[in-house]
Amino acid sequence: MDYFKKYRLVDYDFFLALMVVLLTIIGIMAISSADPSSQKKQIAGMVAGIFAMVFISLLDYLWFTRLYLIAYAANLVLLGLVLSPLGSSTNGAQRWINLFGITFQPSETAKILLILFYAQFIMKYKDKVKNLGFIVICLLLLAAPLGLIASQPDLSTCIMVMVIFASILYVAGINRKIVWTVLGITIPTALFVIYNAVQGESSLLHDYQQRRILAWLHPEDYANSDAYQTLNSMMAIGSGQLYGKGYNTNEISSVLNGGFISESQTDFIFTVIGEEFGFVGACLVVALIMMIAIRCFMISLRAKTKAGEVIAAGVGAWIGFQGFLNMGVATGIMPNTGIPLPFVSYGLTSLISVYAGIGFVLNVRLQGNKYITGRV
Repeated sequence: MDYFKKYRLVDYDFFLALMVVLLTIIGIMAISSADPSSQKKQIAGMVAGIFAMVFISLLDYLWFTRLYLIAYAANLVLLGLVLSPLGSSTNGAQRWINLFGITFQPSETAKILLILFYAQFIMKYKDKVKNLGFIVICLLLLAAPLGLIASQPDLSTCIMVMVIFASILYVAGINRKIVWTVLGITIPTALFVIYNAVQGESSLLHDYQQRRILAWLHPEDYANSDAYQTLNSMMAIGSGQLYGKGYNTNEISSVLNGGFISESQTDFIFTVIGEEFGFVGACLVVALIMMIAIRCFMISLRAKTKAGEVIAAGVGAWIGFQGFLNMGVATGIMPNTGIPLPFVSYGLTSLISVYAGIGFVLNVRLQGNKYITGRV
């Protein structure tokens, strides 16, 4: 079978691809300052990611979605292997597996695999989307991978998966009454959890989760423990002022060079950008993340199938909210959670997975244009 489609070059979204590559280059520059030894690996990851993006963008995404049951099963197997002897742990979290000498993080690939699964599942039963029973079934199908991710433990990825899932259901067209009901339950629940965290010993949260919330609310009381990273991150970003201290700066006053920021090449890469490239560089990264996410949502509106809508919107929610969460942690807006900045943070699994996601979005755009042209 010929899975390649014939498309017009003029319909290819080069602007989206260019924004993604530009954001990755900025990330490689920041990684070079934070951890020079990781630069070559990230460059290799970018090359592999671009290849995956272009290759996937020229394939029919509907062929991939037909394999939705295999994607779901593969996701469960990979997440399950993390808890097996093949899994490896770092800083008390077991989130990686080592297969054939390659170490990767299945919770990152889980995002794109779940998007592909729900794209086909929703399209197959699109006439039942407004039924409460259908949503319950979708939640039950989400429970298994979500439980495996939570057991690693990886709360930040659990939150991201839930956001992607919620975005997918909204785009699928669920009943608005259900949306308002969920919001009416979720917002008070979140406020109650925060209230519970500040009331001494919490019955709902683990100790480290409670400390992170308290450190977010009262960072001055945890300056030498849980709020240490965030306070130093805010100090570094502020010290960059308008134009920054310069790329790969060797200033003695640099918070990064002083060793006050750990995981600066991954979870706190935005801190490096703020210190070295200043307010202007930080705004450029924020703008690129926003524009990429908005572009994905715009492509979702032009998709020719429900599956295409779900894929583009799911990837847009993934990039947009994860970017906001990462930058929010670095600037003290959000509680400290370990999650990478899309296209910027060091991590080959995350990088290639999100490039693959953009590849699917590009194909949705190509087929959307073809559909619109043909319809006109």
